[in-house]
Amino acid sequence: MNDNRTGYNIDDQYATYFVTFTLVGWIDLFTRKECAQIIIDSLNYCTDKKGLIVYAYVIMSSHVHLILSAKESTSGLSDIIRDLRKYTAKELITFTTNSKYESRKDWLKVVYQYHSKYHKGTNHKVWKRGFHPMLLTHPKFTYQKLNYIHNNPVAAKIVSKPEHYINSSALDYLGISGRVKIQIIDFGVEEGYVFTG
Repeated sequence: MNDNRTGYNIDDQYATYFVTFTLVGWIDLFTRKECAQIIIDSLNYCTDKKGLIVYAYVIMSSHVHLILSAKESTSGLSDIIRDLRKYTAKELITFTTNSKYESRKDWLKVVYQYHSKYHKGTNHKVWKRGFHPMLLTHPKFTYQKLNYIHNNPVAAKIVSKPEHYINSSALDYLGISGRVKIQIIDFGVEEGYVFTG
């Protein structure tokens, strides 16, 4: 999958990438637990049924950071990401525009429609175009991105420690199963993994 505007591409469909999905207008949809749950359920579905491998994730209020790859038995990471983003967009629109608990539904409809005006074939747009895939080939760069993901809620002053944030894989890296089925990145016994700020 290519995003010519940014210069970021998924050239190797079975390599490991750091990606970011950002909501249009930086809307803070994921402050709603139901919206975060849509992402969690979708990631788990894709790991069970579509061959997605999730190594790390964090769901912030307006964006999601992930480290991902695809099993070689699949059509590749680009197809899985395309389907994941399409499905979650539909589910997020349905929930936020129909839920009796969403006080901003009229405003959100306007935002979704506004951001769809440059995209043919859709009346509502939830995700910003592109997701800036960065190929992770070197352990040092991978380690840096893993720490970046887990420390995002600390940097945003939401929690004081990465493992206190429920919508991330930080707990998994401490040996406690989190909300998304992940595969731990093995940095070797000597190094291990420690959260660094």
